[in-house]
Amino acid sequence: MSTARSRTTQIFLASTLYGAATLAAALDAGCFPEADRRILLVSNNAAVPETTPSLDAMPGFGALRGRFDDVVSWNTTIAPFHPGGWEPRPDDLPLWERHLRLAWGLDEDRVELAVESIQVNPAQAVAQIFTGAPLDVYADGLMSYGPTRNKIDPLIGTRVRRLLHLDLVRGLRPLLLTEFGVAPRIVPTESFVKVLGELADAPGAAAGAEGVTGPALLLGQYLSALGLISAAEEEELHLRMMRGAVALGHTRLVFKPHPTAPAQWSNALREEAGRLGAELTVLDEAVRPAPVLAEVLYQRMRPALVVGCFSTALLTASAFYGLPVAQVGTDMLLDRLSPYENSNRVPVTLVDALVPEVTDRAAVERAATSGEPVATDELTALVTAVGFAMQPKIYPELRPAAERYLAACLSGATWRYFKRRRLTSLALPGAVPAQLAFLPRNAMVRRVARSVRRRVARH
Repeated sequence: MSTARSRTTQIFLASTLYGAATLAAALDAGCFPEADRRILLVSNNAAVPETTPSLDAMPGFGALRGRFDDVVSWNTTIAPFHPGGWEPRPDDLPLWERHLRLAWGLDEDRVELAVESIQVNPAQAVAQIFTGAPLDVYADGLMSYGPTRNKIDPLIGTRVRRLLHLDLVRGLRPLLLTEFGVAPRIVPTESFVKVLGELADAPGAAAGAEGVTGPALLLGQYLSALGLISAAEEEELHLRMMRGAVALGHTRLVFKPHPTAPAQWSNALREEAGRLGAELTVLDEAVRPAPVLAEVLYQRMRPALVVGCFSTALLTASAFYGLPVAQVGTDMLLDRLSPYENSNRVPVTLVDALVPEVTDRAAVERAATSGEPVATDELTALVTAVGFAMQPKIYPELRPAAERYLAACLSGATWRYFKRRRLTSLALPGAVPAQLAFLPRNAMVRRVARSVRRRVARH
């Protein structure tokens, strides 16, 4: 029997049911070593946590609960502060660690941490408090394939042992945290799908989806809340999803709104469905604000088509369930994302490159028979080039690969993934029109070239 000093406690920080499911799958697959105690530290990162249930209050959580010895609320621990905005002062770190060890009964346990989104709080705050504790980072979405969004303190980054991620694009290696030499490890797909099956079977986990099979499923994301597009543009985006699905022959539709999206968007969809002669079901209305996971719907409904913008759920549908998928609006998002290093850029790029536009019937039909998304050499090179352009100071070693891709592959189809101003500021191929490429790369020449292009455009 282990002594108090030899005990190991693993603390798993999660903010979403999807993230908790990823952790459960990783535990089932043996991705974590045995421990004397496992704590699920739940953080509710909603803008107003008091009005939104935390993941441990959502339908289906009971299916995951048995993997952990204790469930602790981070919001309660640091109240009245918000998890996304609070971090301890450096001088207070020893006090906070002592406090948490007493509050959570850790005594002298050896602590190991598994966190999501290490670039921001609350993950950074927890990592700072348990100074020296080894870290595993798990990533449950497409952002893991992109660069680390900002520089991480080496006192945190050098403690990260692994990046656990889902195999959403087979053959594509994550760029996240590679600046610290962090090795990626795939959470087995079969383990993750098994856990999602447990969620789907849990009472109340698919409220509103009973008796609906084989529809076209429309996924809302609430992008206007992130400032990416306006509310009116997002409403139109949902209408485009519906029109595209109906044009493909789907007359039974299910709309899964974001749990905090305005109710009037559903009203606009109902009016449009009536005009198009389609049957529409809107989920979550009776169970708000407790959302239904899209993956649960995949198992319960087996949709004939899944349509969204750039949600990770599009690729889980394709890669894990073999469902036909289509996207709307990625071209607009690629143009609108600002600044260039916006962390959504790689997810949008991947969905744009891998998922057909809903109005392209031939492409949607081809994709439906091609199986799971697979990374080609060109896709890997594209993500590398975009990642370098986003974070050149964090990944300077990627410059040669970015230059090779841009010199060889810039075309009408790939220009939308880059911005000429960004390429110019980094002195990369494509920075100036080909006919001016012989000019020396200096600030004065770039200014003159821009002035010439503006005058030509006016005429």
